[in-house]
Amino acid sequence: MQSQAKVQASPIQETLAFKAFFLSFLTLIFLTVQAAMALAKPESLAPLAEKISPSVVNITTSTVIEGRTGPQGIVPEGSPFEDFFREFQDRNNGGEGNRPRRSSALGSGFVISEDGYVVTNNHVIDGADEITIEFFSGEELQAKVIGTDPNTDIALLKVEAETPLPFVSFGDSDAARVGDWVIAMGNPLGQGFSVSAGIVSARNRALSGTYDDYIQTDAAINRGNSGGPLFNMDGDVIGVNTAILSPNGGSIGIGFSMASNVVTRVVDQLKEFGETRRGWLGVRIQDVTEDVADAMGLENASGALITDVPDGPAKEAGLATGDVILSFDGVDVADTRGLVRQVGNSPVGATVRVTVLREGKSQTIKVVLGRREDADGAANSPAQGQEAPTPQSKSLLGLTLAPLTDDLRSELGVEANMAGLAVTEVDETSEAFEKGLRAGDIITEAGQQKVTNIAELEARVDAAKEAGRKSLLMLVRRAGDPRFVALTLSD
Repeated sequence: MQSQAKVQASPIQETLAFKAFFLSFLTLIFLTVQAAMALAKPESLAPLAEKISPSVVNITTSTVIEGRTGPQGIVPEGSPFEDFFREFQDRNNGGEGNRPRRSSALGSGFVISEDGYVVTNNHVIDGADEITIEFFSGEELQAKVIGTDPNTDIALLKVEAETPLPFVSFGDSDAARVGDWVIAMGNPLGQGFSVSAGIVSARNRALSGTYDDYIQTDAAINRGNSGGPLFNMDGDVIGVNTAILSPNGGSIGIGFSMASNVVTRVVDQLKEFGETRRGWLGVRIQDVTEDVADAMGLENASGALITDVPDGPAKEAGLATGDVILSFDGVDVADTRGLVRQVGNSPVGATVRVTVLREGKSQTIKVVLGRREDADGAANSPAQGQEAPTPQSKSLLGLTLAPLTDDLRSELGVEANMAGLAVTEVDETSEAFEKGLRAGDIITEAGQQKVTNIAELEARVDAAKEAGRKSLLMLVRRAGDPRFVALTLSD
């Protein structure tokens, strides 16, 4: 019998076979994932755009403006050619250039109820004599203003339609995440209904307003988009397109939409009262910086430091200059912006608990909130104190200081009963100069104690050093406006 040889694969062949199998397996997984992603990715935004477009409107405003008295924009005022061009205009226009004329402006908006309430920006309709709303269908209706809020640049309009109008609902802007897809709709550059898409680029942006809470987006927003809606992928409005950051007036991918959670509160008040009614605490505040925290012996640089307490709810409740507000109505206060927004969102007349740090100890004070709008323009209470007995001056902490005298009060234009130390000179190489102190400023407190003469200030400096403090906190007033400044103490 012949013996049969048994063929056996070599180790190299086994390794190559395994590699081939592994590569095939990875290829299969890659193709499967690609197919799944293709199925998950929406083919088009058209269905969403078709759903929400009927609720978006174009807004045209008309305003009567005074006629021009000369050939503005043609020749410089006072030019020897000015009379010539004026006569030329009068001959060709029959003198119509001097008559009042109408000026038109364009913007966007959106319907929020079937009975015809429309939201837009205040700057879109501000000063308008006539407001025309154009719907996606081409129908046009005249609108009346229900109320406006310049602080958030929101306006609420109303149209009377024969049939229920298509409308959209507000979504939760706090749920929007950076990177979420959004759609902007409106009337950019007067081109009619237009859609652009992008993502949420940033949250909680502040521009210049007290109650700002903007969503930043790279969805194209241009002039004419103002007042239009910013939608999430569920078709809910999470912002009102308000402003752009641009060197040339066109979109460069940095647009701002007022967050819907701010807008809804404003709209509800405008609908109910025709005006806003924000809570008012009645304090002037500043952020607690690292050097201020060190000067006050605080562990963390957080909270809102009270710089002044004029007549109002806070004064009646017992809050005082130098208190650090740690929490408001049970919510921790991180900084002044957060406190201002929280107070403004609180109902007028509500009793809230305000926790403050005073002289190293925490205490809670109940405050009945007033109304912000009633307090606008209210004057601050003047500071109290005693006049310094001797008009001596001295240099300290980079400042040349002198007690307030009647002559200095008159020169600086301050109240007759204000007491403190006047800054007569500031060393430009000093920390005091870097932190903005200037001649004419008045120091009324140091180490959270009133100072009326040089000796009292020197005592505050010595006390801070003995306590191991690296800096001294001073209350500085300029043109009546107070702020705290912490200056480093030299060894």
